[in-house]
Amino acid sequence: MSHFPSIPNLELLGLFKKFPERGILPLLEYHDAILRNDSELTVAERELIAAFVSSINDCHYCFSAHRDHARAWGIPAEVFGDMKIDIDHPGIPDRMRPVLAFARRLTVDPAGVGAADAQAVYDAGFSEEGFFDIISVTALYNFMNRILEGAGIKKHVRVMEMTDEMRRKYRYSHLWKVISRG
Repeated sequence: MSHFPSIPNLELLGLFKKFPERGILPLLEYHDAILRNDSELTVAERELIAAFVSSINDCHYCFSAHRDHARAWGIPAEVFGDMKIDIDHPGIPDRMRPVLAFARRLTVDPAGVGAADAQAVYDAGFSEEGFFDIISVTALYNFMNRILEGAGIKKHVRVMEMTDEMRRKYRYSHLWKVISRG
């Protein structure tokens, strides 16, 4: 249920259209920088982190959207349950297990993140740049989950159906064209 009386059937695009001057374009560009630009993490792995953090936060919208993107980029569908990710599933790359453990800790106990948590990520083969990308995806999806949950956006409403090929070409900043048209 929307927490905005003027938008009773609120979904994310409607929220962004309502407040386009509140940093929406830079936010979408940041999504591209974190999720689509070059990284030692694959796009699938970054989308997996986004879905995983959203599952921890029980944010249906973000979980559903990023689950679909992760699957389009090659994460097996069987990894995903109803608002849950089976981190022990063989479809999860071994190097991602400490990453997801780190993302969980940073999400539920940020002050408790310690050197051992970071070292586990480094031991999985990630550089400092990769580690920063992991932190950035985790932080971005904690942020986005709070925006959606705070606005009362509880369910993912597809405004259009996307094929896996469309998802692989997708840039978050492309939404700005739709938003800015009003």
